[in-house]
Amino acid sequence: MRKTLILLILTVWSVAACSQIDYSNDSLRVTNAEWSIDSMDGFTLKRYHFGEGELFCSAQHLFVLEIPKDSPRRLAFAYDSVLTEVSTLAERSEAYAAINGSFFDMELGNPICYLRIDGTQLGENTPGKEDSVNRKYYQYATLALRRGRPCLSVPDSNRFSEDEMKEKNIMTAGPMLLREGALVPQRDDRTFVTKRHNRTALGVRPDGTTILVVADGRFKHKAEGLSLMELERVMRWLGCTEAINLDGGGSSTMYIKDSGVVNYPSDNNRHDHEGQRPISNAILLL
Repeated sequence: MRKTLILLILTVWSVAACSQIDYSNDSLRVTNAEWSIDSMDGFTLKRYHFGEGELFCSAQHLFVLEIPKDSPRRLAFAYDSVLTEVSTLAERSEAYAAINGSFFDMELGNPICYLRIDGTQLGENTPGKEDSVNRKYYQYATLALRRGRPCLSVPDSNRFSEDEMKEKNIMTAGPMLLREGALVPQRDDRTFVTKRHNRTALGVRPDGTTILVVADGRFKHKAEGLSLMELERVMRWLGCTEAINLDGGGSSTMYIKDSGVVNYPSDNNRHDHEGQRPISNAILLL
């Protein structure tokens, strides 16, 4: 009886403590974490596992690629008309690293956001059921590559506005997470935003460093995933002033040449490196 009472008190205390998350403490946990760091040819892989309750009152596993402005490595996009794993897309191009890209139709395999590679349009911003002109919520951020470096922008509401852009490599996703260092307000009426999921994001620091991030999810007590509000904070704590949300959930994957998949994709419901989801497009580091 006494043990039951103690457990009940601890549970109530834990729930109360997590109902008011202290983001200042969370920011310190991210910035002061003793990251596992692997320095590679032109980029760095950092990873850290926050134990249960350590970050946002939850367990989190973060994987971060840092590409300095003066790195010889450059970003590129990859696409296949047949759903293909990130690792395969990367190996075909002999990429040094790769993450999953933007959203796609899991049945048809086609991109559902604008995609242009080497001047060829491969995907468009698909319309809503009752609105064929305005873009959907997850199409409100555009990633253009200029000499292999990312340039992030927020397009206007017209879903065709990317047609006017001149860059040869354009990927639309979203929403935008950070703009000029500020958190971008997110909707609170969609589970896509408010619930915790595996997440993939790309950000840029003021010094021009590119940041690629994968946060594992859907593994209770090991890696619970992030809401978009939590993700944008993580991106800012990693030093980014601009950041975009990419496809997530079972798609979230990070691949490193000679190491394979380094995170724990969840599509096989096992906490291992084998749960890649076949996807439509990816972001490569060449």
